[in-house]
Amino acid sequence: MYLDYFSLNKEPFSLTPDTRFFLDSGPFKNALETLMVAVDNGEGFIKITGEVGTGKTLLCRKFLNSVSGDIVTSYIPNPNISPKILLLALAKELGVKSAVGVNEYSLHQLITAKLITYYNANKKVILCIDEAQAMPDETLESLRLLTNMETERSKLIQVVLFGQPELDEKLALRHLRQLRQRVSFSFKLERLNKDVMINYITHRLVMAGFSSSELFHQSALNLLYRYSRGIPRLINILVHKALILCYGKGQRQISKAIMKQAIADTEDAYIEKKQRHYYQRVIPGGLALAGAMAIGYRMLS
Repeated sequence: MYLDYFSLNKEPFSLTPDTRFFLDSGPFKNALETLMVAVDNGEGFIKITGEVGTGKTLLCRKFLNSVSGDIVTSYIPNPNISPKILLLALAKELGVKSAVGVNEYSLHQLITAKLITYYNANKKVILCIDEAQAMPDETLESLRLLTNMETERSKLIQVVLFGQPELDEKLALRHLRQLRQRVSFSFKLERLNKDVMINYITHRLVMAGFSSSELFHQSALNLLYRYSRGIPRLINILVHKALILCYGKGQRQISKAIMKQAIADTEDAYIEKKQRHYYQRVIPGGLALAGAMAIGYRMLS
């Protein structure tokens, strides 16, 4: 809707994890470097945790795109599956043939044979699991047993777990302590501080082709940081809505008033119920009103 208006060649604040917009600084850079060091180390499990919306999936995809050619990667985005389905998914990712219709023992044998083939070809194998907090306990245990496969010198497969803080709670359970002890590297993705948030926004705008003057009034940035709480997904949602409002009103800068409207239309941007009540009372229409304004402005222009 607003791309041509702001001279953008692509949407800068889409919720789709596009690695072209990966910010190679702040917590994202530190997390990626931790992953790279851990892979070089070649031992045990690697764990990346962070609150909802902090960029774990984008980091995972960036990592998968960044590893060298001597590393074979596999990716499971939805691990809320049984142990056998996990093995089938891994077998498919590794290119194992004749895996369908066999029992778990045979699956282990087929996967082991494939991993040994890669090892003999001097290739490391990395399994990345997103949303790992959703993995059933028995599937986590099956995963631990899978990593028992090793030579005298190294593991045949490394596992990277990406998950919400609930993953830490799950691994703290006594019956999962063996897996917990296998975690050799871990990193927690923190929320962005204000300076990193501004770099994050600027980077995305530049990558989308934006080259005009200051897009945000300082007061709008202050509100954005306060109500996004430094969470990248919320930042994306609020800036996207603010751009729609700017377009609808025919303005070129996101003002404090425009950011307030974007906040009023975004339920998760409220910090407390009192603030939610205030915004709904003071700015009752949200983007429903903004949509009408956008249509009206285009009809008049």
